[in-house]
Amino acid sequence: MTSLERRPETGRSVTAKVLALLESFTPEAPEMTLSELARRAGVSLPTAHRRVAELLEWGALERGPDGRYRIGLRLWELGSLAPRGLGLREAAMPFLEDLYEFTRENVQLAVREDTEVVFVERISGHRAVPVWTRVGGRFALHATGVGLVLLAHAPVEIQQELLETPLERYSSRTITDPGTLRAKLADIRHSGFAVSDGQVTTDALSVAAPVTDQDGTVIAAVSLVVRADGAQPAMLAPVVQSAARSITRSLYVPRPTPDDSARRIPS
Repeated sequence: MTSLERRPETGRSVTAKVLALLESFTPEAPEMTLSELARRAGVSLPTAHRRVAELLEWGALERGPDGRYRIGLRLWELGSLAPRGLGLREAAMPFLEDLYEFTRENVQLAVREDTEVVFVERISGHRAVPVWTRVGGRFALHATGVGLVLLAHAPVEIQQELLETPLERYSSRTITDPGTLRAKLADIRHSGFAVSDGQVTTDALSVAAPVTDQDGTVIAAVSLVVRADGAQPAMLAPVVQSAARSITRSLYVPRPTPDDSARRIPS
């Protein structure tokens, strides 16, 4: 039994079983047979058949010509309404696009969810260094540029929880020592930006800066990911910080409503 396969449980609610079926899908397993779904979710085949039929009817799942199941567009429609993703992404996109046009490198926008990074948007070019991230994907806080920014400004209890947990090593440069990581987080708070130099893959370097709310609380991070060879973080940081500040300002500038526009039309 793999770590992604759940042991059958007694007493689970219908909702819990439905959620277990949905979260069985991963980037590595985007399509599955009914038997595979039942095994990974830890439910019986008859239960999986009933619940999957309901999910198909509602649009949460789709069934391909080969009979395998995949996530349906209805879930994507609902997910796009998540306020932290939707409003943030709409406000950020013009500045993310400007940053990409200026650099032609990977541009990322992310938020923190507990002790993980969730990527809200990503723009990449044909010749940009390959990255592991994807929109909607999650990653560790301690390794990526955006993650380091978000961790540096996270509540103390979140920092403590993560620092007391064994930190996964993604490359030879990943910081896994709690004391070293604490010092780096303090430096990030002081400098206003983070650099992840080869901490995920040794060929990539990330420079990230915080996006804040009106009270100065960090709510997101934007980053530029470039090839590590020849990269100059000190030159990249001001550009990324400028984009982050622009996103912050755009989040709190009142936008005209249709009624406002109508009132401005001369009679």
